[in-house]
Amino acid sequence: MKARTFAPRKLDIGAFIESGETMEGALPLRDLARLAQELAKDANVADLPLVSWSATGRQVPQRVGGPQLWLDLKAEGEMAMECQRCLHAVSLPMSVDHSIRFVKDEAAAAELDADSDDDVLALSRQFDLMALIEDELIMALPIVPRHDQCPTDVVSLMTAESEALPPGAEPEPAADGQATTASGRPNPFAVLASLKKDRS
Repeated sequence: MKARTFAPRKLDIGAFIESGETMEGALPLRDLARLAQELAKDANVADLPLVSWSATGRQVPQRVGGPQLWLDLKAEGEMAMECQRCLHAVSLPMSVDHSIRFVKDEAAAAELDADSDDDVLALSRQFDLMALIEDELIMALPIVPRHDQCPTDVVSLMTAESEALPPGAEPEPAADGQATTASGRPNPFAVLASLKKDRS
């Protein structure tokens, strides 16, 4: 008997889980449009590896009633986000290893989701597996992306500039309306934000 072929964008999720099969693939990050919106403006997308993923159906027998239907998801890749310190692109690993339970309809999913820590979704014959993987990757992104050590240490540069001034000289005052540090110098982060705005 010929094995059934499953399409990840229009997946009969119940039949796939019951088959116990594994589906896997890899695609460029740009093919995940919502995730790609989180890319830094100066990110070199061509250097980012493909996003690899896999999905496996699993049934868990119960003493009463039919088995529970579970989907085990894994995905990994690399994301270039804007560092919140220096405003340049920072490459960060992405990883998802998550299981989701599927039930017969939306009402059952809502009821179980409220009473359980498990993620629960309703079965569908036209399920978009790639959208689910994209959702999981988005939720796994860091809220505040930052370099461990920024390639441009703006604070140190500003300090070095101040120390390089002749004895008795004052640092150049900030322009009107520009954010300043406690010493009256332009705030380095405001300077970076201004430079980035000029480039965009």
